[in-house]
Amino acid sequence: MTEQRRAALLPMLALCAASILWASAYIAFKLAFTAYDTMFVVFGRMVVGSVCFLPFYPRFRGQPYRKGDWRPIVLMGLCEPGLYFVFETMALKNTGAAQAGMIVAMLPLLVAVGAHFWLKERVSARTWAGFGVAVAGAALLSAFSAPTQGAPRPVLGNFLESIAMCCATGYTLLLKKLSARYSPMFLTASQALLGCVFFFPLMFLPGQSLPHEFVLVPALAIVYLGAASTLGAYSLYNYGLSRIPASQASAFINLIPVATVVMAWLALGEVFSFGQYAASALVLGGVLLSQDRAGNARSREG
Repeated sequence: MTEQRRAALLPMLALCAASILWASAYIAFKLAFTAYDTMFVVFGRMVVGSVCFLPFYPRFRGQPYRKGDWRPIVLMGLCEPGLYFVFETMALKNTGAAQAGMIVAMLPLLVAVGAHFWLKERVSARTWAGFGVAVAGAALLSAFSAPTQGAPRPVLGNFLESIAMCCATGYTLLLKKLSARYSPMFLTASQALLGCVFFFPLMFLPGQSLPHEFVLVPALAIVYLGAASTLGAYSLYNYGLSRIPASQASAFINLIPVATVVMAWLALGEVFSFGQYAASALVLGGVLLSQDRAGNARSREG
């Protein structure tokens, strides 16, 4: 394999690995919630992620800083992990992991729409049509969802997951701009530290409680979330995003719903009804319809 082909392949492999790790996070969240409250789980994830970055902090001292960049860095951290995890953890309290994973398939479309309005990138009629189909599929997924023990309010949960995807869109667009000046590891470490600051006071909100006992599997799930899904997945995704266009990188998110459905079936015993499978196919079909390769090529040439 030539050096050029290896350089082109590495970002794609990194993005694939990141998507699979993120898919597994939905399962880990559901396991952690069996013993611990929402905000403690997310704060614990951020703490574990920050601790994992300790060996890298000496390197960050030499990171060049451009005056005023603290604003987009803080805003990036507010979007994700801040508001993103607030809405996603609330979503997973109300809907199934597999359904939440399907909603994630809309992220590439949201990024394309956000780039159109914020970065003035061209969005084709085909992409807009795909966006509409995917949104309709997400709505039908909720309509076909009946409450279960693991998903007591699926319509609310799927709506909250959709809001989380809007937050992830803001994060992706900000990260793409910042990655031109800062290393992926520095940006990921900044996210973890900002997440600790953001979620610490939320653990003391009414309705939240600190743990009173140690439960092995949920505790290991929190460690996994911090080490694999925060340090591992975000580092891999930020690396890939820094090497290829944002619209191309976000397309790898489409691996998440497929992997999540398989993992949720294997680990949690979650299954879809026929109507939910049809709605999921509509979501993925909308995503595929939106992939205007000719339009993307023209935008890159321009």
